[in-house]
Amino acid sequence: MNTNTSLLLSSLYGNTSTLGSIGTGAASSTLSPTVAARIQQALSGQQGNINKLNASLTADQTRLSGLGQLQSALAAFETIAEGLSGTGLATTASSSNKDVLSATTGASALAGTYKVNVKQLAQGQILNSGTQLTAATQIGTGMPATIKLDWGTLGDTGFKPDSASAKTLTIDSSNNTLDGIAAALKQQGVDASVVKGDAGYSLQIKGKDGAAQTLRITVSGDASLKAAIGFDPANPTATGMSQAQAAQDALLTVGDKDFVSSSNTVTDALPGVTLALTGKGETDVTVSQDASQIGKNVSAFVDGYNKLTAQLAALQQGPLKGDQALAQVSSQLQSLVKLDGVGATSQGLTAAGLSFDSKGVLKLDEAKLKAAVEADPRAVSKLFTDEGKGLADRLDKKIDALTADRGIVTRTQTQVTRSLDTLETRKDRLAQSLTTQAQALAQLYTMQEQMGGTGTFLDLLG
Repeated sequence: MNTNTSLLLSSLYGNTSTLGSIGTGAASSTLSPTVAARIQQALSGQQGNINKLNASLTADQTRLSGLGQLQSALAAFETIAEGLSGTGLATTASSSNKDVLSATTGASALAGTYKVNVKQLAQGQILNSGTQLTAATQIGTGMPATIKLDWGTLGDTGFKPDSASAKTLTIDSSNNTLDGIAAALKQQGVDASVVKGDAGYSLQIKGKDGAAQTLRITVSGDASLKAAIGFDPANPTATGMSQAQAAQDALLTVGDKDFVSSSNTVTDALPGVTLALTGKGETDVTVSQDASQIGKNVSAFVDGYNKLTAQLAALQQGPLKGDQALAQVSSQLQSLVKLDGVGATSQGLTAAGLSFDSKGVLKLDEAKLKAAVEADPRAVSKLFTDEGKGLADRLDKKIDALTADRGIVTRTQTQVTRSLDTLETRKDRLAQSLTTQAQALAQLYTMQEQMGGTGTFLDLLG
């Protein structure tokens, strides 16, 4: 409901510069521009409260968005830091057949050559409805119909739904078109769209990768709607939706072991190695100890850290200006990356070519780093990853703590979300109150206008 009084009247009674219709009990009367203006004037005293409420809502929404950006920035850098832990700093992975997969190393990667056979890629289900002349053509009677969405797995014994993921929605005369159905599905988190083909318009649904993402659509309450958009994976030809692509897992073998993955990004087949599957076939994945990889990874670490600090600075100047959670995150991360201390780590990082410029940007002297790696690659690696004591190790742990369930970022997000819920409730109540007042005043002012009165007393009541 709208809490702006001008827009509120407009939404209730249409354009207030013309005559609209309102209910006045058993009969219907007209709402004249004069009456509309008087209602607007009577409610205008509440505009200050409305403005304050809207401002608070905007502030909380902006802050919540900023916290989401903060969490994403921390997660992106944490991925880089995790990749340097263990033996990941000094290892590299290659694939003999790049059409089949690419590979990257991280923590606990072990040198060696591994035979990989990708037998099947993961993919998502694609469903298409029959065609309609237009995307706005009504389907069915318009009587309310319940749509139930079940995701599960299709096996030898039939379709097994995951009851925890089930969702329901209602389709009626307000949205029983392809456009309306697609919009209702999107609100439930389904990738649904209306596509145009040679024969007309149809509804298309795309599922997430993995066999467990097979979708069943059950329609009750309207036979025509069921015939148009219902789908049973165990009996795919029984209803209107057709399956252009079935949901399936990726299947691969590493050596003599079989692996199943719901995603084409596989992290559990080789310790410390991420496989990005791109096609079917066989390939050799070689993990090598490579001192030259240290320089590349340290450079990536420096770039990632500078990107993170730039994002934090932008949030400080924007949606999280003055935010205490952001201030704590910035302070705690900066305290870990000190190059002017007296400890061995600080001195070692400086000797390895790391320094800050006058603007606080982390710089890397590649010549210094190369010399340090040539002199003692193990010592350089230990600066970043050393059984939890290296710089990358400590940054990884710190970000984990900041974004954990009880961490400052998550706790602040929860607090702001609760504040938003409270404000939304207040907004709904205020809108309902304004609606009630506007309707009552409309009846009173219309009656007074019809009787030819001045309305002074009624104005006071309003």
